[in-house]
Amino acid sequence: MSNPQAAVARPAVLGDLVPGRLVRDVALVVGAAVFVGIAAQISVPLPGTPVPVSGQTFAVLLSGAALGLNRSAISMALYALAGTLGVPWFAPGAPSGWHFASYGYILGFVLAGAVVGALAARGGDRSPLRTVLTMTLGTVLIYAVGVPWLMAMTHSGFGAALSMGVRPFLIGDALKVLLAAGLLPAAWRLVRR
Repeated sequence: MSNPQAAVARPAVLGDLVPGRLVRDVALVVGAAVFVGIAAQISVPLPGTPVPVSGQTFAVLLSGAALGLNRSAISMALYALAGTLGVPWFAPGAPSGWHFASYGYILGFVLAGAVVGALAARGGDRSPLRTVLTMTLGTVLIYAVGVPWLMAMTHSGFGAALSMGVRPFLIGDALKVLLAAGLLPAAWRLVRR
């Protein structure tokens, strides 16, 4: 027979290690939104595309894994909503509001954060291989929402949108996934000690 207290004490995601409940959850949600906003400031515009290289996706994926499904989805929705309403934390050069070519990627953050969070709660961030698979899926989901938006906003076809919104980012996103695959399992090893 299992011990109910042992089941409660075992954290599903790294965010569960922070004590408190409501205050913890609010702090984690707001903190993750701010983290993504700060990471967005690490941004490099690329010629031929309205989508910059930025630290946002890495912050989204880490936040998703650390917070779990609900907190991550809420934090990414908060990030998108606050930026839409005027908080200047989208990548430099991106206006507030929603009417710009890379906003679809921001909407994709909500979906990716939720899915990565759900997978992390099931152990998707405990080993390097699982983390690579989880983070790769999160990245694909960001593209899946961002590319159609990019197509609509730039009046371009699918091939042109892939050239503007996916191909220039594949190597950088692969490096982000590998970095996460080193960081997250290492964080869990430290927690177990």
